[in-house]
Amino acid sequence: MSTSITPVSTTAFAAGGRLSRFSSRHGRLSHVYLADRLRGARTYDRIAGYFRSSIFELVGEELEGIDRVRIVANADLDVEDVEAAQKVRDAKLFQRFVEGDVIVDAAVHRGRYAKLHQLLSSGRVEVRVVPRTVAPFLHGKAGVITGPEGAVAFIGSINETRAAWAHNYELVWEDTSSEGVEWVQAEFEELWEKGKPLPDAIIREVGRLAHRREVDIIEFAENPAAVAPAALAETPIYRDGESLQPWQRAFVAQFLAHRETYGKARVLLADEVGVGKTLSLAASALLSVLLEDGPVLILVPSTLTEQWQIELLDRLGMPVARWHSTRKCWIDPAGRVIKGSGASDVARCPYAIGIVSTGLIVHGIDRHGEPKAGSEAEHLFRQKYGMVVLDEAHKARGSEPIGSTHRVPNNLLKFISRIATRTKHMLLSTATPIQTGEDDLWDLLQALNQDAGFVLGTAFSPWQRPTEVMPLLKGERQVTSLREGWQLLTNPLPPVGDDDLLADIRDALDLKPGEWNTTKTPSDLSNPVIEAKAEMELTALPGGYGYFQRDNPLLRHVVLRKRRDLERLGLIPMLPVDIHPTSGTPNPLHLFDGLSLYTSDAFDTAYQAVGRFTKAYSKRDKPAGFMKTLLLQRLCSSHAAAISTARALMGEGELDDEVQEELDEESFDPQLEERRHLLDIVSALDGVDDPKLRAVRYFLDEHRTARLSWREMGAIIFSQYYDTALWTAQALSAAYPNEVVALYAGSGKSKLLVNGAGTSVERQQIKKLVLHREVRLVVATDAACEGLNLQTLGTLINVDLPWNPARLEQRIGRIKRFGQTRDRVDMANLTYAGTIDETVYRVLSQRLKVSSDIFGTMPETIDADWIDDLEQLEQRLREYTVPRKRFDPFEARYAANLLEDDGWAAAEAVLARSDVERRLAAGWPAPRGRST
Repeated sequence: MSTSITPVSTTAFAAGGRLSRFSSRHGRLSHVYLADRLRGARTYDRIAGYFRSSIFELVGEELEGIDRVRIVANADLDVEDVEAAQKVRDAKLFQRFVEGDVIVDAAVHRGRYAKLHQLLSSGRVEVRVVPRTVAPFLHGKAGVITGPEGAVAFIGSINETRAAWAHNYELVWEDTSSEGVEWVQAEFEELWEKGKPLPDAIIREVGRLAHRREVDIIEFAENPAAVAPAALAETPIYRDGESLQPWQRAFVAQFLAHRETYGKARVLLADEVGVGKTLSLAASALLSVLLEDGPVLILVPSTLTEQWQIELLDRLGMPVARWHSTRKCWIDPAGRVIKGSGASDVARCPYAIGIVSTGLIVHGIDRHGEPKAGSEAEHLFRQKYGMVVLDEAHKARGSEPIGSTHRVPNNLLKFISRIATRTKHMLLSTATPIQTGEDDLWDLLQALNQDAGFVLGTAFSPWQRPTEVMPLLKGERQVTSLREGWQLLTNPLPPVGDDDLLADIRDALDLKPGEWNTTKTPSDLSNPVIEAKAEMELTALPGGYGYFQRDNPLLRHVVLRKRRDLERLGLIPMLPVDIHPTSGTPNPLHLFDGLSLYTSDAFDTAYQAVGRFTKAYSKRDKPAGFMKTLLLQRLCSSHAAAISTARALMGEGELDDEVQEELDEESFDPQLEERRHLLDIVSALDGVDDPKLRAVRYFLDEHRTARLSWREMGAIIFSQYYDTALWTAQALSAAYPNEVVALYAGSGKSKLLVNGAGTSVERQQIKKLVLHREVRLVVATDAACEGLNLQTLGTLINVDLPWNPARLEQRIGRIKRFGQTRDRVDMANLTYAGTIDETVYRVLSQRLKVSSDIFGTMPETIDADWIDDLEQLEQRLREYTVPRKRFDPFEARYAANLLEDDGWAAAEAVLARSDVERRLAAGWPAPRGRST
């Protein structure tokens, strides 16, 4: 092989070949050494450094003519990551590739990315990656080049980057002896076997970045559907190596399709618990803002307002405001108070999207269904909206008073039915649209139908009456003629889509695109062919299922995906969870009474004081069930939470929104007897060791799984209360002075604690430390749990149990994820023996093991009035989980196409994040006129 650079020295071998030494001190190596030797080569095997976009910067042209190029590159992965499933490994590698300033790098070096994509897509260049724990060869680089004149091996400190060869001080040793070539080749082959292929997702991303361009939203004026990937392809979850899940993207696509077809969207999202409804709704809200539909109002329970705000910011980069029920002001994403003039400011949100508690609505409506004067509900009615979102929508429902056949809506149902006429889009969300019967579901559909007759049709439509249509939906009755099915088909009339029959009927009846019902009859079709075709379609039973089982208003406006279907498609991991303590294994007798913890004398005293307090409170002629539930849940969480709540009720702290809304008054002023019992709670618990800490330390240090302690495997410890989470983190930091303990909580509350000393950090920093296995103990609140992907941790401890199956499922989901290196994960649940907490958990745990019904698995919340009657509680939960074998049209409609490529990953035209954030930062306009 010829060379145009002179080696510093050369040694010839007696057995043949030579050793040549090159130094950049004696001449520039760029454009010379590798370029000359690769020109005309047939194969090229290279041990490189980290995989970067610049890996072929210098020799890209020469590689195009080589038959086979194999590169082994370093990857900053642990061996556990590499040994995990391919989907996990690919996501990790993608995350490493896009972290940092890859978008800026691609903008500066667009040509380099284009060349890299061309080479990687050619089929002649193959890259494998090896984790640093297998071969940390950051500087041990070498290669073998085979050409017409034979093979040559080289070893040196250089990469194939222009900077390495042209500007750095580099040394290269070149060996043409057969022994030297074989030695380097053997090293390469060993690493090649241990390496894993570069993910296709990275190759596609290289190509996307090569052609990436930032555009203004006006470019999507004629194609609104294209705005979704443009706005969402590079959200914060992109840098986590993720994107919206396929079913979440499908929901966004459906929202845009409804917006296009009907001019407004009316959808009930009924995905099962733990599937991730929040991001589906939030992404749709973002697009509504970007498409300038108007302000967005999100209504959620008070306990979830902060969680929604955090998740939207952390996962989708959406700054939104939340209304503080007690202070009567908006809170920005950083937790700062935006001062205002009181309740009227609720209709003047400083951001495009505002989150308001449903509790305000419930208490802001009078018994006649009118908003109370001066209430937030009254002011919200004065505003017009682009979108209204209601989470936990099952709480909006009607009931039939004893002796009446007329269904009476509750305050929340009255509110959403009324505000539906003041919004363009309405999205409702619940995993359990049926609480007591089908009428509950129809309550929600009726609300969606307000000012949108395409949902259930006019008042004369049979779809307005569930008892009439449910036999058809269940397949218990079939349509036998066109005349029998005519009203079902035409009131409301479905959109045409790809259905030729519907197109023919619309043409024959001369219906305009925006008309969704007609008073015309089958005889008005005036075309016997169309009439015969309609008769056949409506009465046929393909596969044994009738027309209205396969297509009906519920299927068009209720979206339901089940975990089992997503698991079957490989979109959600099927990962067993071992729950502790269990009756099948011995539990330490000094801690556990059966499966629950022994209580202390201090706890028992406080528990009795709670009973006395609620009894005294009930003398005010007010329901005391909520107050009892409130105090018992916090007491069963921790001493710290009970003390904090009792003191707040005595005016020595701020009551949280949940309490304030339930009290429905400016402040809580305890009477003398009530104050005495609250003082009893504080005095009994203050300064006393909490048994929960001993239990947490037992599971971390003594309870072993596969010969490892839970602390060695890494653990996340959950509480629904910040007071409990902070106390737990501080106690563990004191107990383990050499362990870094992370507190993952709401805005401005996250910390790293070492030997008791705390340092404030952002949540993203904690996630990165956990990902790199630098932190293995995380204490988290439910408010911050969404988006916390801790698959590097293998165990979970619930210091307290939420009386909310959805919340419990969310906690499990933090470790039960793709990327979990364990075959099974462990979860410990801590309850006190002999308490209502133990009883509720026992009932919940039994129900969680049972199969699902067609409309969901478990209620998203446990109503307070269920708790007083345990038999009723068990019966209520049993109703949700009795398995029923019936045709499930939702699976075919909403799960069948989720594996198809929707093109989001290839989005080259993207909206600048600054532009998106600018639109989200535009506040609501001042409301005009009176509410309707």
